[in-house]
Amino acid sequence: AEYTAVALQTVAAGADVAFTETAVNGSNCINHREDKGITNQCRARFLVSYSGNIQIPTGGTVGEISLALAVDGEPLQSTRMIVTPAAVENLFNVSAQAYIDVPRGCCSTVAVQNTSTQAIEVQNSNLIAVREA
Repeated sequence: AEYTAVALQTVAAGADVAFTETAVNGSNCINHREDKGITNQCRARFLVSYSGNIQIPTGGTVGEISLALAVDGEPLQSTRMIVTPAAVENLFNVSAQAYIDVPRGCCSTVAVQNTSTQAIEVQNSNLIAVREA
């Protein structure tokens, strides 16, 4: 499945990027909404990839900004995408990917979370989830 958000959006500190378009529809095991279990095996494994552009909005404080893939609300620190723009409205492209295991009979929520200490602007977001096993 592929979810996108082309338009510029402001994402508050600790909040998730909103994905507004479904470029490639999910299957019965990948949904934009919560599902009721996806496998009869021990687990299902997904490769989740994100890419997008981030910047400090006008009026923000110049300094480090970051996003991370988050599973069930917890950011995966190994996917933290960090940039330090020299000025506001200075766009950077960031990307990360991770394998995410979903146990049998369960489901997980995957998001892209603003792990900065301030609001940031995000544009051309692309989130892809591919079932590997």
